[in-house]
Amino acid sequence: MKQPVFETDFPELNLMKRGKVRDIYDLGDALLMVATDRISAFDVVMPDPIPEKGKVLTQISLFWFEMMKPLVGNHLISANADEYPSVCKPYTDVLRDRSMLVRKTTPLPIECVVRGYISGSGWKSYQESGSVCGIKLPGGLKESDKLPEPLFTPSTKEEIGFHDINIDFEETVIRIGRPLADKVKSLSLELYIKGKELADRQGIIIADTKFEFGRVGDEVILIDEVLTPDSSRFWPKAFYDPGGPQKSFDKQYVRDYLLSTDWNKEPPGPSLPEEVIRNTHEKYLEALLMITDNSQFTIHNYV
Repeated sequence: MKQPVFETDFPELNLMKRGKVRDIYDLGDALLMVATDRISAFDVVMPDPIPEKGKVLTQISLFWFEMMKPLVGNHLISANADEYPSVCKPYTDVLRDRSMLVRKTTPLPIECVVRGYISGSGWKSYQESGSVCGIKLPGGLKESDKLPEPLFTPSTKEEIGFHDINIDFEETVIRIGRPLADKVKSLSLELYIKGKELADRQGIIIADTKFEFGRVGDEVILIDEVLTPDSSRFWPKAFYDPGGPQKSFDKQYVRDYLLSTDWNKEPPGPSLPEEVIRNTHEKYLEALLMITDNSQFTIHNYV
C-alpha cells in the first residue's frame, strides 16, 4: 500500500483552499479537487490519515455522479489524471484515482441533509424536543428507527474547527431565498430516495446523508462528494437492529472510538490507534465494493 496522503504540496499550482478532506487548486477556468486521506470527526480533522480513503471517496462519488445524471447535473469535467492540464503532469501519480477536475460554481451556503432514519444529532434532537430541525415527529421512536418518510434537515456550512448548526426550512429560505430552497429540498429528497433504493439492493442502508449544490448561472448542480462514507451513515442491512447505534461502514466507527475517550471535541484531535485506522480503512473499502458491485473499479488500486 502506498503512503497515505495527509495533504498535497503542488508548488506549481495555486492552492485555493484546504478543506476537512479536500485540497482545492484554482487552475483558472476550472478547479482541481484532491481527496486526501484526512478524516474529520465532530468537525475536527484528526492527525492520522486513513490510507487510500481519498481514493475510495472519489470513486464512490464518481459512481453516484453517473447514477444521478438523470436527476441533476454535476460539476465533473474529468477524473482521468492523464487528461488534466499540462501544469498538473508532475503530480499525476498523486492525483490518480483521488482527484477530479471540476467546473467552477458558486456554492450554496448550506448543507442539504436528508434523514431516512433517526440517528446522530437527529436522535439527540428528537430526545430533547420530539422534533428534528423544526419538524415534529411521531412519539415512541427508537434510536435508528426508519422515519415515516425522508426528512430534509439542512445545516449551516462552517469552516474547519467550527461545528455545523442544524437549521429549519424557514431559516434556509432566509439564507438562500424560497425558490432556491424549494429546489434543493426537492432535489435532495429525490437524490436520497434513488441512492437509498440502489444501495438497499446492494445490502447497505443509507440512514442519512448530505448533499452540496453550486450554481453556474441559473443552473443548480451537484458538487463536492455524493453518498460517500464521509457524507453519509452507511449501515449493513443484514445487521440492522433498531433500538440503539448500528454497525456501520462509515466514519461513525471513528466517532464511537472518540466518544470512548476524554476528548472534548475541540481541536486538536487525538491520535488514532493503529487498530482504528486499519478497521476504518477496511470499512471504507467494503462500502466501495458493495456499492459499486465490485465491477466498476479494479481492486488493486485500494489494497
